[in-house]
Amino acid sequence: MARNYANAAPTQFQRLPEYARDDAWIRAFLRRAEIGHLGQTRDEQPFVTPTNFWFDEARRVIYFHSNLAGRLRDNLENAPRVCLEVSEMGRFLPSNVALEFSTQYRSVMVFGRVEIVRAQEEKRRALDGLLTKYFPQLEASVDYRPITEQELARTSVYALMIVARKTGRSRPFNRRSGNRWLENQKRRSKDRRFCNATFMSRSTGKAT
Repeated sequence: MARNYANAAPTQFQRLPEYARDDAWIRAFLRRAEIGHLGQTRDEQPFVTPTNFWFDEARRVIYFHSNLAGRLRDNLENAPRVCLEVSEMGRFLPSNVALEFSTQYRSVMVFGRVEIVRAQEEKRRALDGLLTKYFPQLEASVDYRPITEQELARTSVYALMIVARKTGRSRPFNRRSGNRWLENQKRRSKDRRFCNATFMSRSTGKAT
């Protein structure tokens, strides 16, 4: 019987709870993940926008940015409730059964509200956090010119205030179904070679 999700919190149910991860795992994943997909709405029209981001662990906030004006800013100013999906792909897993084919992945879904960052100091700190995350080997004022006041003024910076987080992990990264499939394929290939060798031997009149 189908579960009733009406009025349920977005993190209330998980189909495979044994794959859920603890808070430390989630925080580590958000620190290293490179791309997120931000779900938003405008006038009942859903949008999904890929974005880089910086997880400020101390403040429990995720920062991202865009141009000063545009679809993303308009959506978030009018409907600040969002969902951010962050995932990491593993291997494709073949199987002997069609519906058992699968894919390894890790993911986290973050639910919350977005605020437009107005304070110049916080905007600068968020953008510096993004630069440090993606280019840790480079240093401001040494390898590149720091952000100017004019550049800061024409950039939108957003703070996703995290309300809830949910993990999803389709298959453990050490799952052996793919290996079992490969083993079966090798065995079948060996059987075919044996059959072919037997046929050739019989056709040439040699004993098998």
